[in-house]
Amino acid sequence: MRDTPNSGQFSTDVPARLDRLPWSGFHWRVVIALGITWILDGLEVTLVGSLAGAIHQSPSLALTETQIGLTASAYLVGAVAGALGFGWLADRIGRRRLFFITLIVYMLASIATGFAWDFWTFALCRMLTGAGIGGEYAAVNSAIQELIPARLRGRVDLYVNGTFWGGAAIGAITSLVVLDPAIIDPEIGWRAAFIVGGALSLVVLLLRRHLPESPRWLMLHGKPEEGERIVSAIERDVAAEKGPLPPTTYGPTVLNRRGAASLAEIWHTMFRTHRDRAILGLTLMSCQAFCYNAVFFTYALVLTKFYATPAHHVGWFMLPFALGNLAGPLVLGRFFDTIGRRQMITATYGLAGLLMAATGFAFAQGWLSAWEQTAAWTLIFFFASAAASAAYLTVGESFPLEMRAMAIALFYAIGTAVGGVVGPTLFGWLISGGERGDIMWGYLIAAALMLVAAATEWRLGFAAEGRSLEDVSTPLSSAER
Repeated sequence: MRDTPNSGQFSTDVPARLDRLPWSGFHWRVVIALGITWILDGLEVTLVGSLAGAIHQSPSLALTETQIGLTASAYLVGAVAGALGFGWLADRIGRRRLFFITLIVYMLASIATGFAWDFWTFALCRMLTGAGIGGEYAAVNSAIQELIPARLRGRVDLYVNGTFWGGAAIGAITSLVVLDPAIIDPEIGWRAAFIVGGALSLVVLLLRRHLPESPRWLMLHGKPEEGERIVSAIERDVAAEKGPLPPTTYGPTVLNRRGAASLAEIWHTMFRTHRDRAILGLTLMSCQAFCYNAVFFTYALVLTKFYATPAHHVGWFMLPFALGNLAGPLVLGRFFDTIGRRQMITATYGLAGLLMAATGFAFAQGWLSAWEQTAAWTLIFFFASAAASAAYLTVGESFPLEMRAMAIALFYAIGTAVGGVVGPTLFGWLISGGERGDIMWGYLIAAALMLVAAATEWRLGFAAEGRSLEDVSTPLSSAER
């Protein structure tokens, strides 16, 4: 790092040095300590889905199908508020501080859920849990994209987001234990699941203690010297493990010293400078949110109401569903860096939409057994999972680094509000009517939205594979703007 003749400017090679690094133990620590958030989120969401039948039958709560749908929406409302509030803070006080704040909020709220005594306390705890997770999405996605080398950024981001479904698989297995009357009273079991799940966050707090602040965030917020120190320490660790480091592949960046982006700058950048990217991000996030939350939050109700599946057996059906979702990003992730973002995002959204339309029609006709229905969802969400993870990747890459967390938070919030909050409530209402034909229309709406997203990506998508973040979207502080 060196100052230019203009005292308000400085030149830094921090991005080039981060992008040249070979994969190492440092990157594994980043992925594990930060990516575990998605495992926790998957655990939470699956527990609520798998435990829906037990909570519906709970003598202390006795929630109706509509109330269960409303508690799912409360979780998502909390996630929206948490993403916006904590995302705004992450761009101002740094990624690292938010890692701890959001995780503590999640931990305390999840534990409190296990002690809820009526619909209102249960919904409030779910909303606060969502707030913690929503904040994690913004801060963690930002940090991972800023620390992972450009040539690997796409696949790693998809892998990390896809681990949500590793947590979902754990949640499904856990539900088989806590809902089995032969092992534990289901009334105690579903409460214990939330308490233990929240307590596991203590392990994550310990894992995050040794992670540094994002050097890119420091660089862009007037602290290049501190960013330089952190990168030098990372390089020493990586060189000790991997040997001499390769040369950088591009030159330094000249930046102006400045503070955080104002709300006016964020608005202008999103909806004027990068209007097409804003439309693309909003479409991808909203459509996948509706599809996922509508189907996943209410699938346990479909199983118990239309297939007479006992509540303590729901986990067996959630498990393959979760494993298919986990496999999608793991198998397809590398192609987002090789074939390209635009081609892969279009294909995954499009295939998921077409398969969902066919499955919705088959469900309405009564052609599918419970296991055949689950097999269909497993295949559909193999593609949809990669598509949804790519939506977060796209939003993070679309806008300058000074506003990355806020951009992720804003589009997550809008997408979740438009697609996620409406979906579970709508499907809960459709399921309560008891008519397969009504539910089919819900599935067809979700399918149509996925096809709209595919068409939008094909029209507005851009190439980000292998390119530095600063090249994909020029920083607001760049001297070349």
